Amino acid sequence: MTASTLTALFLLALFLSGGIRLWLSLRQARHVAAHRSTVPAEFAASIELTAHQKAADYTLAKGRFGRIELALGLIWVLALTLGGGLQLMHDLLAQWFEPSKLWHGLALFGLLSVAGFVWELPGSLYYTFVLEARFGFNKTTAKTLILDTLKSSLLTVLIGGPLLWCVLWLMRSMGANWWLWTWGVLIAFNLAAMVIYPLFIAPLFNKFEPLKDEALAARINLLLARCGFQSKGLFVMDGSKRSAHGNAYFTGFGAAKRIVFFDTLLATLTPEEVEAVLAHELGHFKHRHIAQRVALFAVLSLAFFALLGWLAQQPAFFAGLGVEAHSEALTLILFSLILGPFTFPLTPMMSFWSRKHEFEADAYAVANAQAGDLVSALVKLYRDNAATLTPDPLHSLFYDSHPPAAIRIGRLKAAA
Repeated sequence: MTASTLTALFLLALFLSGGIRLWLSLRQARHVAAHRSTVPAEFAASIELTAHQKAADYTLAKGRFGRIELALGLIWVLALTLGGGLQLMHDLLAQWFEPSKLWHGLALFGLLSVAGFVWELPGSLYYTFVLEARFGFNKTTAKTLILDTLKSSLLTVLIGGPLLWCVLWLMRSMGANWWLWTWGVLIAFNLAAMVIYPLFIAPLFNKFEPLKDEALAARINLLLARCGFQSKGLFVMDGSKRSAHGNAYFTGFGAAKRIVFFDTLLATLTPEEVEAVLAHELGHFKHRHIAQRVALFAVLSLAFFALLGWLAQQPAFFAGLGVEAHSEALTLILFSLILGPFTFPLTPMMSFWSRKHEFEADAYAVANAQAGDLVSALVKLYRDNAATLTPDPLHSLFYDSHPPAAIRIGRLKAAA
């Protein structure tokens, strides 16, 4: 493979994937706008027109923002690669760090992280403090944002720094099979993080208090007993600290499993509806969806690391992406920049698989709770989170991890 061939393939993948994403976004905008004036018949009795129109406007606003992000993302990738940005950073740091030393690689990742943060900061601030605030969802204060940024940065240095050093050292020291060793270390790290995150990291950003509603806790514990699920406790998270959106989820791995409810969710749903939502989440556990996703991640990441191991030996890999220098850090950075466009065709397959899991979890919830309670809970969540009830079918097919509202509710009502 020559450098010019790789350049052509890269540009083709980048602009083709970007063009498809733009086309799908515009389809979504047209479809949502065309159905803004009327609530779908199946939701007419439960969703007011004003709520439906708010969801449409919110979807359209996020779509416009997403298209700007898409353009900026393309500019960023091109500037770093063929535009010479990475080579410039590499040469700049060479004035202070010997390029052959691992410290140079760490510094390059650090400089790139800072540059990326600055590049994305205006968009992040706009999304949080303008777009989300316009629709009544943002609860984040400037103080919270600053503290979150400082905490995240510190964790990145304390955890990400040593991990990156280990990866760079393995790439340099373990010979032709370095990619296999690196894959093993990262898989072990991800599994450890599933245990460590809920216990030590998540509490740095949110408060987690035991569920104090004794009647609700008793109802949930009966459900857990029926389903044969053991957890390390039921917790309420102060999600309202940052957003008005509501959610519930499992976190942790093995003996560290926890059930977490957003305080915003408990303020909205009845105890019966909370039980039905939790039964759905238990369905994911019973069907081993989390284990399947971990296994898929392991398989895909192994394939990607094997590919990276081969690309790292190809001079055209660097030259074709606008970089003259060769280093372990540049190998990882370049691969991460081009991976998205080349793996974009996997998006609809992953979305289909995720929707299949959601249907399976819904079926489990119907078997262990009341279908009507899950329906009413979902309708409230659609309404309160301003989720559109009328997505473009093709956009939904490509991106949606959950089934469209009408299809999902229809199945649940049929099972009731």
